[in-house]
Amino acid sequence: MTDSTIDRPWLGSYSPGVPADIDVAQYPSLVHLLEDSFQKFAPRAAYSFMGKEIGYAQVDSMSKAFAAYLQGLGLVKGDRVAVMMPNVPQYPVVVAAILRAGFVVVNVNPLYTDRELEHQLKDSGSLAIVIIENFAATLEKCLAKTPVKHVVLAAMGDLLGLIKGALVNYVVRNVKKMVPTFNLPQAVRFNDALAKGSRGSLKRPEIGPDDVAVLQYTGGTTGVSKGAVLLHRNVVANALQSEAWNAPAMNKVPAGEQSTSVCALPLYHIFAFTVNMMLGMRTGGKVILIPNPRDLPAVLKELSKQRFHSFPAVNTLFNGLANHPDFGTVDWSHLKVSVGGGTAVQGAVAKIWLEKTGCPICEGYGLSETSPSASCNPVTNKEFTGTIGLPLPNTYLKCLDDDGNEVPMGQAGEIAIKGPQVMAGYWQRPDETAKVMTSDGYFKSGDIGIMDERGYFKIVDRKKDMVLVSGFNVYPNEVEEVVAEMPGVMECAVVGVPDEKSGEAVKLVIVKKDPSLTEAKVREFCKAKLTGYKQPKVIEFRTDLPKTPVGKILRRELRG
Repeated sequence: MTDSTIDRPWLGSYSPGVPADIDVAQYPSLVHLLEDSFQKFAPRAAYSFMGKEIGYAQVDSMSKAFAAYLQGLGLVKGDRVAVMMPNVPQYPVVVAAILRAGFVVVNVNPLYTDRELEHQLKDSGSLAIVIIENFAATLEKCLAKTPVKHVVLAAMGDLLGLIKGALVNYVVRNVKKMVPTFNLPQAVRFNDALAKGSRGSLKRPEIGPDDVAVLQYTGGTTGVSKGAVLLHRNVVANALQSEAWNAPAMNKVPAGEQSTSVCALPLYHIFAFTVNMMLGMRTGGKVILIPNPRDLPAVLKELSKQRFHSFPAVNTLFNGLANHPDFGTVDWSHLKVSVGGGTAVQGAVAKIWLEKTGCPICEGYGLSETSPSASCNPVTNKEFTGTIGLPLPNTYLKCLDDDGNEVPMGQAGEIAIKGPQVMAGYWQRPDETAKVMTSDGYFKSGDIGIMDERGYFKIVDRKKDMVLVSGFNVYPNEVEEVVAEMPGVMECAVVGVPDEKSGEAVKLVIVKKDPSLTEAKVREFCKAKLTGYKQPKVIEFRTDLPKTPVGKILRRELRG
């Protein structure tokens, strides 16, 4: 056996053709990757949005103009520019512009409150923000308390052409009333900024692998929200790792047909940022932008007009679509890869998705701190494994005990990750960085996992989500997985609540699919499937579960 097989027992489980390691240094930066693709794929469509296609050549010229505009504001290399928009074509244009100008992208969740937005703009030291007008009222409330000097305002219809653009903007503003009144007199309109930039010229800064590309703020579920510092080489590596991983399935796209991915996850989230936008650019693919994935009828209507091959999504979206009456209006037969990430994929959801599309969900795993993908199930698997799969090429995973020692195979420990996609640290927080990085360069994820003899990793839970019932560990994921199998359950979530007798007790919250589902039926089902201390003590029915914009269930909001 070679060292690499002993080191990495998972290599034997890779799909045929996926290498143990790839050359992650083939582009010195994301700018080199983008510009290479702009040249190579100039005649192709890069994005499809509301029935309009925007080509690689257009993204190239518009991002060059917008980069020149930003440089004209007096910003210097390394300055941060915040981007606060949903999935609209301005997003990839603005991101390419910020990177080409030598600045740093600060991805902002458009649904943030003014308190959260203020924290992120101050923490990142952003000097400019590009924001869609729908959320301008939020910015107005906190702008004076931030370092932001320049505001560029986008509108939904900016890049849809004169007539269609004006119509879309009219409907958004006046019919759907999606733009609350705001007053930002200093703001410049996106199309005006483009026009101004196109009269200037881009000064090309030297950008290398160790320059900062993105500040990706973690959800802040553990205290204050921190910016993961992702270097150019981190995101480049992860796009190339994902490409190599998906190749056995994506190579089946017929020759001459452009590979197309559905981008229903928000681009400000690192999953879509890398796996839709950057990977799409690298492969010369087309990305279908879905501005609001919560509007399932609109998502299905858009997809019914398209042919697509790749669909990264979260469990809640797969579940919602598969159970929607309009699901059959879409041709799913060309789908080659469905990647589940962001949160655990449930077996029941994977089963119905495979039955209805013929394409299995390959669950992957990663974090903002790992650009994001660290592991994934092989795309050639036909059955759902219930695991987070195998470490990607160039990536090492191990499970650690509380003292930082590696635990034996089959034993639970905190998953630690090493690879070219791991962040440089948290923005201006050396203390926080020191807490999560080991001396040998591994990032401690905060997730508790187990590795089996084939090299597959399974998450048993987050360190902080574990419920301690009379000294026994209960992992919410396990209980949720069991309850999700029950007919009549649409969605469920488990949290720990204080209990006089046992310290903590299990609370189960269910969204019903079948109105006749009762608490007694649920208890009977759980009794048959779960040992005493794992059974829910409190059962609550709700019409929906609180979620982040990406679709992660907010367990902490269910504790009350």
